[in-house]
Amino acid sequence: MAEGMSVKHLLYFSPGTWGRVAMDPFSQLILLISVVSFCTFQWLFHSVSPWASSRISPGFLKLTHKQKIEWNSRTVSTLHALLVGLFCLYILFFDEAVNQDPVWGDPTLVKINVSITTGYLISDLLLIFYYWRAIGDKFFVIHHLAALYAYYYVLGQGMLPYFANFRLLAEFSTPCVNQRWFFEVLGYPKASKPNMANGVLMALVFFLVRIAVMPVYYSRMCSVYGTEAFYKVSFGGRSAWIFSSICLDIMNVMWMHKIARGCYKVLQSSRKAKPKSEENGKTD
Repeated sequence: MAEGMSVKHLLYFSPGTWGRVAMDPFSQLILLISVVSFCTFQWLFHSVSPWASSRISPGFLKLTHKQKIEWNSRTVSTLHALLVGLFCLYILFFDEAVNQDPVWGDPTLVKINVSITTGYLISDLLLIFYYWRAIGDKFFVIHHLAALYAYYYVLGQGMLPYFANFRLLAEFSTPCVNQRWFFEVLGYPKASKPNMANGVLMALVFFLVRIAVMPVYYSRMCSVYGTEAFYKVSFGGRSAWIFSSICLDIMNVMWMHKIARGCYKVLQSSRKAKPKSEENGKTD
């Protein structure tokens, strides 16, 4: 009898229990967006990028197989960065709920943006593992896994939407970094005008979206630290948020230093080369 009762209890769910077990419609939408994002970025990598690149840049056809894989990967990376970055700016300027309550504000738009990025990260991880000899990088694997872990708290619990969205501003530096690689693999000299213009723009954008925004980010973090909303965030969520932010920004400062030095060296070398070309009666 007791055994029969236990089976009966296992099979019985009240309407409230079903509500907790089943996903709500918005969660289903977020899952769908992530899946569509994954499939779209796979399609862009395997079909759209090779087709478009071969027509836009004839040099693409001369690349090795490994270079073509990385080219397609960086093309998709650039498209993702522009899409997510623009969406991020819209949320930052027009989503009042998130800006007023950075910890527990309505995360609807942020979840949509993060779900797009989640689909991209999983797609990119799959490509990294599959084409490891061409684009394998332990740093990117760690970066993607850490980002997915942080996004779990946003998508699963709806916490810290402002800070999650703010971090996506960094994506705006990605296109210039990728373009630098495109110029290099196509054989553009470092002192060429396109390469130099991209280098200066890369340094400027990197500084604006990763370094200059630090005071804004951390002042907002300090404003909510110790509040009731702050302590409603789980210990794991608080640890992941604060620790990852500090580590990431330490790396950003190190990268900014390297980018600034490289930019300075290229500009200096171009200035030295210019007088010599003028002495020979030639110009670039």
